[in-house]
Amino acid sequence: MARTVVIKAFGGPEVLELEDRPVSDPGPGQVRIRHHAVGLNFIDVYQRTGVYPLQLPCALGMEAAGVIEAVGDGVTHLKPGDRAAYAAQPPGSYTEARVMPAAQVCPLPDAISFEEGAAMMLKGLTVQYLFHRTVPLKAGDTVLFHAAAGGVGLIACQWAKSEGIRLIATAGSDEKCQMALDHGADAAINYRDGAFAPKVRELTGGRGVDVVMDSVGAATFEGSLDCLRPVGMMISFGNASGMVPPVSLGTLAAKGSLQITRPTLFTHIARHEDCQAMAQHLFGKVTSGAVKIRIDQRFPLDQVADAHRALESRATTGATVLLP
Repeated sequence: MARTVVIKAFGGPEVLELEDRPVSDPGPGQVRIRHHAVGLNFIDVYQRTGVYPLQLPCALGMEAAGVIEAVGDGVTHLKPGDRAAYAAQPPGSYTEARVMPAAQVCPLPDAISFEEGAAMMLKGLTVQYLFHRTVPLKAGDTVLFHAAAGGVGLIACQWAKSEGIRLIATAGSDEKCQMALDHGADAAINYRDGAFAPKVRELTGGRGVDVVMDSVGAATFEGSLDCLRPVGMMISFGNASGMVPPVSLGTLAAKGSLQITRPTLFTHIARHEDCQAMAQHLFGKVTSGAVKIRIDQRFPLDQVADAHRALESRATTGATVLLP
């Protein structure tokens, strides 16, 4: 049996329940993993509230790190006793142990702790696809990154610096702006001080940025379009403030033949080979010291509702982990 967080209805943090669930042996293409740490992400909130509907009842959680206990037939990249980490479908990482598909479970280097592994997989693989698989970026390019003091943002600040890419950060307080600067951002804008687009234009000499990376959604979308140079790329990869409303294609034309995409991590890691290669790239950034994983909040698994409240209230910085 494994203590597991489940939801039986969509709603606020109060719908999160802890129950004992049986853990079976892995079937073909599966592994059984015992978790040492579990990651918390905004996608968990979207699923809990029904923004991303799930079939109920269901377990929550998309990333974790731990030790492989057993492997099923056909699994060759992992064996019992291996340290491992993942960000993967289906949900269910808020648990002490689980059986799951092996394809997106990655061997975890000894130099990376379980807490770091749990805190970095979904966020770090997101940064990897944003900078390397979504639009060509090169040293000297300029990126606007919203919510830059969060778990994804602090990795992005460091990643950009390691690649010679200029990153302009936004955050919701002077303290969070300073955190982004400390992690490698070239400039930071407190969006609570007024419209950010004019400040971005000023920082870029009127040109605008090459790419906007935006997980905030409705609250920042229109302003983000005004930050782009002609033929610039808008990457909308989340909706923490609400879903982006429908946009007219004519608006993109009028603002300078802009490009827009709405990617998801799970498309990029769907193929086993892609996922493992992306993870190796991420692990290399971390083990080299170019990217440090900042974990600012830790909650026991049975305090998961408090962890969700902290995340939704923007009271967190860096990453948050749950400890089974």
